[in-house]
Amino acid sequence: MKVVVIGAGVVGVTTAYYLAKSGHEVTVVDRESEVATLASAGNAGLIAAGHSFAWASPSAPSELLRSLTVEDTALRVNPFKAPGMAIWGVKFLRECNAERAEKNTLVKLRLAQYSQRMLDQIAADERIDYDDIHEGLLYLYRDPKRFEAGIKKMKLVQDHGQKQDVLDPDGVVEAEPYFAPVKHKIAGAIYGVTDSSGDSVKFCRQVQAACERMGSKFVLGNGVTRLSARGGKVQSVTLDDGGSLTADLFVLSAGVHSPKIARSVGVRLPIAPAKGYSATFPIKGNGGMKLRIGCVDEELLVAWCRIGDRLRVTSSAEFTGYETTYNEHDLRLIRKLTQDLLPDAAEYDQGVYRACNRPMTPDGPPILGQAGPDNLYINSGHGHMGFTMACGSSRIVADLIDGKKPEIPVEGLTLTSRP
Repeated sequence: MKVVVIGAGVVGVTTAYYLAKSGHEVTVVDRESEVATLASAGNAGLIAAGHSFAWASPSAPSELLRSLTVEDTALRVNPFKAPGMAIWGVKFLRECNAERAEKNTLVKLRLAQYSQRMLDQIAADERIDYDDIHEGLLYLYRDPKRFEAGIKKMKLVQDHGQKQDVLDPDGVVEAEPYFAPVKHKIAGAIYGVTDSSGDSVKFCRQVQAACERMGSKFVLGNGVTRLSARGGKVQSVTLDDGGSLTADLFVLSAGVHSPKIARSVGVRLPIAPAKGYSATFPIKGNGGMKLRIGCVDEELLVAWCRIGDRLRVTSSAEFTGYETTYNEHDLRLIRKLTQDLLPDAAEYDQGVYRACNRPMTPDGPPILGQAGPDNLYINSGHGHMGFTMACGSSRIVADLIDGKKPEIPVEGLTLTSRP
């Protein structure tokens, strides 16, 4: 079949890869001039199945309310900048009970674990080097009480196949020697043994090359404005330049722009933009101690990892609509973390900063599979775990298109199975 994939981030590119491998004639279209330039370029670089917890949890409502008066919260909302989020917000609050949070976390975990296997398989099959580091990830705690709570929280994913170790401060230093000078600031960590990190942009561009070797086409710098449907099927997409593309089947993987495009054929996708901030610094070339593995500060929710000769640091989830502006004040959590735990890791006066919007669903898992017109498929809504979940999601969508039974259950992932 002729298939048009809308969106050339890590989700869209891996969707194209699996469809091309199945023999489909694939065209990928995106408004940006290169693949992986928005959320895929500004992510933390973590492949973190061990961090699959749903944001909608019993503690989330109080955290969001607190953000209205306290600035240094990891999860924030600005109702004046995001007035159209009322329906999404109500759905989010409905998910903020212990039973729903556990169910949504396990759906995300199952997909993330599967996706990590698919990512490793693509990298091996296509001989992709994406500055990947397979030495686990550290989930750090500074406060002993929060550390104890974190140990209890992590038991859920441990009970469902995620290998994790509990480390005291000495164990943290053994896993990551860089933290020896700041050991006194660390209460402990959960060590995600099978988690990893890497450069998603580098990965995407090499997957793009693999797709092109299989005959796929990439139409870049010309975005999709709408879908046109007739007789219960999408007939074509309209492009920014007024042109159009026809196909037998369409896959919508346009991140935060997916809802607007889907609405043109009457499909309502519960996806909202969550803005995050990222900074990339050159790692110091002074021959001193360098960071080895990626980490998450579980109290600030700031994540970082080494990507080649660079340090990537990301922070915050801020519901402020679709704008991606930022100022020095918005980067305060990144500044706080780097000054406190990573004071000599990188050239902090040479940082490259950006803000990007991540497509969040109210319950947490992405939306996969057919929706609305018979030949429209969705692969969107991965939130802050796009790199972690992309390959598995794309394999599932490709299998559904080919009429195959996916290798893992899709309950909780399709649009029709959502609350």
